[in-house]
Amino acid sequence: MTYKVGTMTAHAIARQEIRQLTDGELILDAIGGREDGFEELVRRYQRPITGYVFRMLGDYESSLDVTQEVFIKVYNSLRRYSSDYKFSTWLYRIAHNAAIDNMRRNSVNPQSIETENADGTYQIQIESPNPSPEQDRERSEWRAEIDQVVKRLPDAYKQLILLRHAQDLSYDEIAEITGLPLGTVKNRLFRAREMMREILVERGFAGI
Repeated sequence: MTYKVGTMTAHAIARQEIRQLTDGELILDAIGGREDGFEELVRRYQRPITGYVFRMLGDYESSLDVTQEVFIKVYNSLRRYSSDYKFSTWLYRIAHNAAIDNMRRNSVNPQSIETENADGTYQIQIESPNPSPEQDRERSEWRAEIDQVVKRLPDAYKQLILLRHAQDLSYDEIAEITGLPLGTVKNRLFRAREMMREILVERGFAGI
């Protein structure tokens, strides 16, 4: 019994230690054959990648399949990863391309995103930590309205709005992920916000 407890403790310590490693250190471990190095990378990024892919595809089962495909590609490409780039940016680029490929194969349009701010500014609306029922209802209605607006954007604009506001990525990171020039990213995001503002005005939101 003592041996089992000691073994469990050793495992717990090992898990704690590996969770303190940087992405770069985990990549080196994985390349060196340490399976738990890659497992920790999957643990860190599986949920956000699945969420990102789901918002693009709008289908949960497909998002799980694509996410699995993404991590298989990542595992097979680790030796080609360059530390000149953030691992998360490199990972999102693979996920972005995989989701686009899936949409092309299945003719699925990207779905809308949830963002509290659609008035052309960069600031996400600050929410009360304990919103009242009325605030909850108003926020829910506003998100539903934004959903409808984003659905009307051309695909190229939807993708950038998703990366910027749902994933909170920088312009440089979005450019790296999509392969677009930085100026194009900025211009399209500006145009996307203007289009959203125009659609909101059409839907009766004066003063947007």
